[in-house]
Amino acid sequence: MTSLNTLLAEVSRCQHCASSLPLGPNPVLQCSASARILLAGQAPGKKVQRTGIPFDDPSGNRLRDWLGISREVFYDATAIAILPMGFCYPGTTTSGDLPPRPECAPRWREPLLAQMKQVELTLVLGKYAQQYHFDTKTHSLTELVRSWKDFWPDMVPLPHPSPRNNRWLRQNPWFETELLPELKTRIKQILQGRDQ
Repeated sequence: MTSLNTLLAEVSRCQHCASSLPLGPNPVLQCSASARILLAGQAPGKKVQRTGIPFDDPSGNRLRDWLGISREVFYDATAIAILPMGFCYPGTTTSGDLPPRPECAPRWREPLLAQMKQVELTLVLGKYAQQYHFDTKTHSLTELVRSWKDFWPDMVPLPHPSPRNNRWLRQNPWFETELLPELKTRIKQILQGRDQ
């Protein structure tokens, strides 16, 4: 079996979608075999693609608030893995970023996940990641997130933390009053258990 370090080196050199990427390849992810929490996101935005730091934007600020953790903990790869559906910025349309490139997840996701055997909690952010991890044919994003207890405590579907979802958050106050307190407690327990 290929080691995680070897896989990450291969990912860093990936040119598979180069001709379709407006800013060229720059895979953005964070992985470690010891990570206990996995963030399954969508694809980096333009700013993240340039910095190479996942969730180094307003979405990341909101996400860290949702999780109740600091930047230091968030960027500790030994605790938290960040594995989006697409590793490179896919480009934009008039209504927002394009979907993650379809080639990325089939090529890299399973081999990387196979190396992360310590994961206790997977947070699935946004519809593209949810289409991969859940049966979304019969559920809208709201219905899926609303049914979070069905997947608890191993997996939690979440809306994307983008500012574009401010309206969704206003329309679904239960998300912040019911789900987030439970999620913060679960994350705290996992991180504390790791330190013992």
